Amino acid sequence: MRQSAIDEILNRPYSQELLARDMARLAYTALDGTPRAIPISIHWNGKEIVMCTSTNAPKLASLRRNPAVALTIDTESHPPKILLLRGTVELDHVDGIPDEYMQWNGTYEMTPEQRAEWEENVKSLYESMVRIVMTPTWVKLIDFEETLPTAVEELIRRQSA
Repeated sequence: MRQSAIDEILNRPYSQELLARDMARLAYTALDGTPRAIPISIHWNGKEIVMCTSTNAPKLASLRRNPAVALTIDTESHPPKILLLRGTVELDHVDGIPDEYMQWNGTYEMTPEQRAEWEENVKSLYESMVRIVMTPTWVKLIDFEETLPTAVEELIRRQSA
């Protein structure tokens, strides 16, 4: 997919709304060759999606072996808004807590007291972390207004013919 097409889709209002969320589902291939899909916190920096994990996370060995991943960010309301992304990841070991991990956008609201307690717990738990940095190489926005799943688009085309 051309970078200009990726940028155009990622700059749409619904895409921006989804990229501002805290949580997504990351899909990757485990060391045993089977698929995995896990919930993970995300931070969009305008170019890449940054996820952070502990240095002993099992997914790191899998991502080192095969950095190809898919990410889904969606809403729970009807009609759903869905952003599908594919790309590769780079792993970056960071001493301390990565800034992106501390910059959750707050879609899962915490009171100021809960936030302070969460930050204190995070800082006491992790001596270092790994940033998982995904650069999108393919994207699709499904908003059920202007864009639909590919299979549904195909059925509509067949019906119109």
